[in-house]
Amino acid sequence: MTMQPLRYSKEEFARRGNELYTTQIRPQVEVGNHGKIVAIDIETGAFELADDTMTASDWLLERHPDAQIWCVRIGHKGVHRFGVGRLL
Repeated sequence: MTMQPLRYSKEEFARRGNELYTTQIRPQVEVGNHGKIVAIDIETGAFELADDTMTASDWLLERHPDAQIWCVRIGHKGVHRFGVGRLL
């Protein structure tokens, strides 16, 4: 997978990605896909669903080679988790 140069600020990138996911994509993919990754082209609204970010991104880039990709993990606040998790 080759990296495309970013055409938007980080803030605009996140705003577009979150807006597309919330308003258009989430209703289509949420049920039965908890924990899966959605890769979204923030310019076209095209998306791919997979178990990991690389697979979802690769599939999206096959259809849209210039995609500006924003990833979301269904049912989670973030795509990746850092650290050991919650301490008891």
